[in-house]
Order: sequence, then C-alpha cells, then structure tokens
Amino acid sequence: MPQGETDIRFAELQGFAPAPPRRLCTDCGISRSSDPKACGRVCQFLKPDYSTLERQVHGRTRDPDKPDELFFGPFRRMVAGELITPSPGAQWTGIVTRLGERLLETGAVDAVLAIGPHPEDRWRPNPVLITRAEDMAGVRGMRMGYAPLLALLEPARAAGHKRIALIGIPCQVHALRALEAELGFERIYVIGTPCADNTTTENFHLFLKLLSDAPDSISYLEFRSDYHVELRFDDGSVREVPFLQLPIADLPSDFFPLTCRTCVDYTNVLADITIGYMAGGGKQWLVVRNARGEELVGLLGDELRTREVTSAGNRAGPVKGFLANTERAAGGLPLRRMPKVLRGIFGWLMPRIGPRGAEFARARVEMKAIETVLHLRRSAPARMKSMIPDHVWELVRRYGLEPRAGERSDHPRPPEI
Repeated sequence: MPQGETDIRFAELQGFAPAPPRRLCTDCGISRSSDPKACGRVCQFLKPDYSTLERQVHGRTRDPDKPDELFFGPFRRMVAGELITPSPGAQWTGIVTRLGERLLETGAVDAVLAIGPHPEDRWRPNPVLITRAEDMAGVRGMRMGYAPLLALLEPARAAGHKRIALIGIPCQVHALRALEAELGFERIYVIGTPCADNTTTENFHLFLKLLSDAPDSISYLEFRSDYHVELRFDDGSVREVPFLQLPIADLPSDFFPLTCRTCVDYTNVLADITIGYMAGGGKQWLVVRNARGEELVGLLGDELRTREVTSAGNRAGPVKGFLANTERAAGGLPLRRMPKVLRGIFGWLMPRIGPRGAEFARARVEMKAIETVLHLRRSAPARMKSMIPDHVWELVRRYGLEPRAGERSDHPRPPEI
C-alpha cells in the first residue's frame, strides 16, 4: 500500500485528521489537532528553543562546565538500572511501562499517552490513551514509524483528564513543552526515550528483510551498547548481529528522512526523566533531570536496582571515522564498505576496546551533531541558522567543524551578489 494511502487509513482508524504534507515533519500529532498552524511555533525542526524550554522545564539551561551536560542536557543524576523482576515482553526489563503502571496505580495521573502496536502491524506505532494500569502491558516493546502521539492531547482533555503522563521521543516532547502552558492540564509527567533514527514503518520492513529470510517472524529488535543488534523470533530463537555487519549500505539513500538525520536532541533533554540504553553498559540508562523525574524514580521503590554509570574507551577514533563517512554520504558519494574479512575482527574488537558506557553515549551524541551540520549544509543550508542550537556547534568543534558565514545566529550572512 502506498505511504499516502497508509497515512489516510491510519488517520481514519484513529479518528485523527490526516497530516498536512510538510517537508520537515515527523508527524508528532500537532498538525492533526484543531490548530495545525501551531506547528510553526512548536516544531523542533523549524526553530528549536532549547535554552528557553530547558529553563521552563528544569529551572536552568545545560551547564557546559558540569560533566556531560553539554552532551546530555540538564540532569540531577545518571544511573544504570533494571527492574529486579523484569516485565514479560518488555524491551529491556520494562522500566518505562512500569512507571506508567505505577502512575496509574497510585492515582498520580488519570491517563498515560503512549505508543502501542497497530492492530494490523506489530511494528507500526499506534498512539493510545491508557487509563487502567493493567493496559500498560500492551504497549511494551519497540515500534518504528511516525506516531501522532500529541493528537491525543485534545481527546485527553475533552475526556476530563487533569493529570497525565506522556511517554515520547524528542520531537514529540519539544512540541509538548512548547505548548504545555496552554494545554490546561494540572500536571504532566514526561517520560522520554532517546530517539534512534526513525523511519517509516514500510522502510523498517525493508530493513527487516535484509536482516533475515523470515522477517515476519522477528518479534523483537534492539540496538545494544555492546555494538550488536539483538533479534528475537516468534519461535523463541535469538540472533545477535554486530553493528559492522548490518546492511546499512544496502538501504536507499532516503531511508532516514532529513528530520532524523538532523535531529539536535538525541537524548530527550526536555523530559523529566530519560530512559534509554546508550550509557547503560548492558542495563537501562536513567537520566533523572528534575524533581519530577526523582518523583518518578521514587514510584519504583525497591523494584528498581541501580548502579553508577561507568565509562571506558576512547570515542575520538570512531567519531572521526563516522565524520569521514558522513561527509561522503552528504556529498552524494557512496559509503565505503569495510572488507568482509575485517568486519568479524572489528565486530569482536569494538565491544572490548571501543567507547563503552558513558563514552559510548557521548560518541553517539557527537555523531548526531555531526550529521546535523553536514546534512543540513548539503540539503537545507538556509535552515542552519534557525535549526542548530549553539551547543551543537560546541560538540562538533573538536572535530574541525566550524560554522560558516550565515550558518549561526551570531554569524553574519555573506553579502548577496
């Protein structure tokens, strides 16, 4: 089914209006609301205002003198954690969905806005409004595709819900925070997950076909910090694929949209708590950002086991290699493929000598910053001044990337000829 027809059918199933066609859009849901023009002032991909929103949400902006805030945004503490009793079918141990359950069990919220599986495709994201704790089990696991989660804000308000929680990715959370004061809710808890280079559900199925001869039987996929992708199948079998052996070079050049290649908020800095994997060292990574984030962790009590985040290795080499490959890709040149004989060697070495723990997370954030600059410079140079926050330029400077005239708000544009 063509993508346009899929979008229309999806909208009909949800009762949402179809999303207006826009070049830079990940369909957060605002364009499907009663005020679609609000996109112009809340979208992360038009003119992100992280300094203002960080002050609004956390009471301050990121402190470049505080270790790791330049990379990960404002936070109180970071820990690696896991539920002592994992939730069946969860992506990791189920911390995110357990938080949703606890919020509903304790009456802290009336409803949770989350993403579940579409009834016709388990990989297609389906926005859902959950009011019973037992229903959180249905949203466990990963989805891939665009999900108009924020289109549920108006139905939640119309249903009389005063206190809500939202589990979302950065572009959804930025728009929510920009609108938060206007929404009329008494309280909003935001549980954020780092984004992972989103694409359409159709494109994701193409990726699954490249990974396995039985793509329809893949029930679980996770990118892990040990440089492997874990695949689980309906028959219970498990397969691990080293990053270096993934068929990335076989994907079409537009597999990842420009929005996801130029995202400036990989770690969801406007959430109350960010829960992902990058610095977890095999556990989940919890970035507690404010008092509300501490409140969320407190809901788990003795169910949660934590330890300090560790860091090892050196990210400089892998990030420089990524820069070189991205420069080729952004210039329209083919990516260099590593010879097959070397892939196994490097696949064995990287989990042992590559950046690990917090250093792995720093590397991924720097890589995303590099992607942002190079891809915008090639595909949308006029948008660089408004789309790239100052902290992104600070991240890429150590790799020799500096703003050219007109690319930064404090840099004058070159005179027109």
